[in-house]
Amino acid sequence: MTRRKMVAGNWKMHKTLAESVDLAGRVAEGLKDADLDVLVAPTALALAAVGTRLAGSMVLLAAQNIFWEEQGAYTGEVSAPLVRAAGASHVIIGHSERRQYFGESEKTAGLRVAAALAGGLVPILCVGETLAERQKDQTQGVLESQLAGALAGLAANDLGGLILAYEPVWAIGTGVNASAQQANEAHAFIRAWLDYRFDKEVANGTRILYGGSVKPANAAGLLNQSEVDGALVGGASLNAADFLGIIQAV
Repeated sequence: MTRRKMVAGNWKMHKTLAESVDLAGRVAEGLKDADLDVLVAPTALALAAVGTRLAGSMVLLAAQNIFWEEQGAYTGEVSAPLVRAAGASHVIIGHSERRQYFGESEKTAGLRVAAALAGGLVPILCVGETLAERQKDQTQGVLESQLAGALAGLAANDLGGLILAYEPVWAIGTGVNASAQQANEAHAFIRAWLDYRFDKEVANGTRILYGGSVKPANAAGLLNQSEVDGALVGGASLNAADFLGIIQAV
């Protein structure tokens, strides 16, 4: 099965409203009939404005997080319906920074995945091990735990185009990326787990992105691996030329 590639940009807590709209426009204008999906995830404050700027373009829009309730007394949170109304079609869930700084867990990632699917959003679920866990040869155990927790209770026909992103925590924002072989091995393990947990159709059809210090210079080597279906890009997505360079490398 041929899986369509995706390059997604996670802007994290960067860019003002005006800067976000400008960057989104530069990305949209720079695409040259790319045969892949391109997505950007601005801050919640810029989501609607960026959505308006990208209307009619090839670029998809994602939120960086959602809460699992549709509405209520949850100060500071945004829900799937709010994100959909702002123009987003996707949402990033379980990023390591959310786990590290805000106490998110396999359980809360699962609640968010379920809320995204119920709200008509495509979840981009992030999983990955720390440096200490890799050095102790715990990578596969960590990935299995994160996947099992976040996808608990779901059947194959519930997944709604779920996208996974393997992001080794030791490679995020450090300038150190996993080797092409390391990335491919982790993705192969994730795909085998999907086959075991769901079925071969899910395993073969689910896109698994790589994230962790992806740049134009290393993108081709990483993204041309058999099990790597694209990239979730952090810092390099904040510059249109760099982000477009990664897209062109696919």
